[in-house]
Amino acid sequence: MKYIKGTMTATGEVGGSDELNVTTVNTHPVPDIRTSPMPNGNHKTVVDSQPKRRVSIISDAPMNVGAAGYDNLAFEQNPRRKISQTSTHSHTDIGPARRRSILKETPLHDNESDRGSMHSLDNYRQGVIDGLNGKYQGHQQPGSHDSTNYVEQSWMYSFCLKCRGEEPTESWEPPFWQKVFPYPLCPTFRTFSRLIVLILIGILLWIVAFVIIGDTAAPGGQLFSLVVLTVAANFGGYIISLTTLPRLIGMLLVGILFQNVGWVDLDGDFSKVTGHLRKFALTIILTRAGLEMEPEAFKKVYKTILKLGIVPWIVEAAVMTIMSHYLLDLPWIWGCLLGAIIAAISPAVVVPCLFRLRTKGYGVAKGIPTLVVAVAGVDDALSVAIFGIVSTIMFSDKGLGYQIAQAPVCILGGLAFGVIWGSLARIFPEKGDAYVVPLRTLMLFAGNLVAIYGSEELGFEGAGPLAVVFSSFVSNLFWCKDGWDVDDNPVSTAFEIFWMIFEPILFGLTGATIKISELDSHTVSIGAACIFTGVIIRIFITAGIAFGDRLNTKEKFFVGLSWMAKATVQAALGPVALKNLGENATDEERNWAEIVQTICVFSIVLTAPLGAILISVTGTRMLTKTKQPQVLTGWRRSHRPSIRDISIIDEEEEREDPEVPTDKETHDNTQNNAHLTNLSYTASK
Repeated sequence: MKYIKGTMTATGEVGGSDELNVTTVNTHPVPDIRTSPMPNGNHKTVVDSQPKRRVSIISDAPMNVGAAGYDNLAFEQNPRRKISQTSTHSHTDIGPARRRSILKETPLHDNESDRGSMHSLDNYRQGVIDGLNGKYQGHQQPGSHDSTNYVEQSWMYSFCLKCRGEEPTESWEPPFWQKVFPYPLCPTFRTFSRLIVLILIGILLWIVAFVIIGDTAAPGGQLFSLVVLTVAANFGGYIISLTTLPRLIGMLLVGILFQNVGWVDLDGDFSKVTGHLRKFALTIILTRAGLEMEPEAFKKVYKTILKLGIVPWIVEAAVMTIMSHYLLDLPWIWGCLLGAIIAAISPAVVVPCLFRLRTKGYGVAKGIPTLVVAVAGVDDALSVAIFGIVSTIMFSDKGLGYQIAQAPVCILGGLAFGVIWGSLARIFPEKGDAYVVPLRTLMLFAGNLVAIYGSEELGFEGAGPLAVVFSSFVSNLFWCKDGWDVDDNPVSTAFEIFWMIFEPILFGLTGATIKISELDSHTVSIGAACIFTGVIIRIFITAGIAFGDRLNTKEKFFVGLSWMAKATVQAALGPVALKNLGENATDEERNWAEIVQTICVFSIVLTAPLGAILISVTGTRMLTKTKQPQVLTGWRRSHRPSIRDISIIDEEEEREDPEVPTDKETHDNTQNNAHLTNLSYTASK
């Protein structure tokens, strides 16, 4: 009995279709197929010296899905999909596949004209560059034949490419687009269309808000002014980010510009709205600080983190308190309030700069970037907690016993709430829930808001910030045990998106509190001296107490330099003291509150850009570079995230379980293939 090589379709038929590949186990070369005569005169098709060949279904995914498809087209095909119950390729041998969220699905360009347009686009771009190079060389001396690509080496070309940004996939463009908006001077069609959509959405939402709210949403109203300020601050941050400086600098400058030109007025009753926006922003800042602490690193070097996070903070806060009391005539309690705010570190400035150094391999061997980020979280929690305690004592009219109880109650209450709420976040929702990411995000955010507002309502304002940081840290600790990665935590990504919304609001509002015409030059100059004095002393204290931490002298000073930038906490808490003053406050108290607010704003202007520059410049000279390349696609995200970075469904593929009854198609397929242990048939006549 002879056999012929064949293929098998998904329904068990044998034929020449390429719907499903077949692999053969063959120990001999495949001979030629020819016709041999039979004794009775008939002919038979045979394969000489062809042994039996076992045929098995290999695991390659079908190449042609077609209109019917195998699964929902919104999800990626499983590369190891079981064809029937008798298939030997089980998904348990290879682990689960990831199901792609619909939000992350990239549409395919099946249109021939689209593919042609994209192919011609590359040719057009290269032609434009070659043409510009030719014109440039035409202005050179006649005898020179230099093939240097002057266009791609020019600063204008680099600047335009930086403005265009990087897209995850090639952008489709109409045929006329490059003629009207040439590359690389103009944005892609995708960027342009996205901008148009955002403008249309903004206009439609404004119309709805105007119909519901009324005049405050009309041009000239306070809500309308806030929206315009936020949009302008976001644009100002984008312009500043092109220089690699922190975006918040541009947002702050836009707020100062709007206030002093007279384009915004957010005082009066609307100040209550801005106060609540600041609390929301503060909640997001502290939640991100807790989520960015790596539990494993904290467990291993918690002594170093606490030592470097608490001792330098106390020293800088004390320096600011003493200098502001003697040089700015602030009372001791107001000096403590100012010192608690100024001593905080800004992760919004530190983290992006550390990411650029880490991608190049600087400081990775000793874990310096992780250490700096962890200490920044502890530092912010300490600043906000002490500020809450001091603020409660200042603006409370209760007895001495209540004021003495502030510190222990706030610390113990904040820790207890954080541990309890973080533990609940592990159990609820259940980790296998299809909507575990949005539910965990909303639950953590809502609980932290309750902690901030509840502690204030109970009169223990310092407990709320500690509760927020600890609940976020404890939640992250349990989620990491369940398999999530700190660097690619989807809840952390969600809060980063929240921060992208509230960042221009916070820094735009903070900048709008500064009126240049009312500034006192003496206050500004003395305040700047106090800020830099505290920063310099903190750097030396950090380098001095970092003994026994396996850091050399240069690395110790770099760690101190990286903690000089001020931004987020100062913007959130700087104007709070002035807002808390009642109608019966004296002019002297208002003057003190304005001094605190002014110094907080100028601490951002002075230290944020300087800190970012010093981290970038000194990092390459003071840190040791590892030789191995660093692939850090997840570490603190090199790009600004979007909603595409969050899967709102569980990304575990729903697999076909052998114990679960199969559908009719799989059952028929199994029955047809059950007897085919070897694919063979008799071709005799």
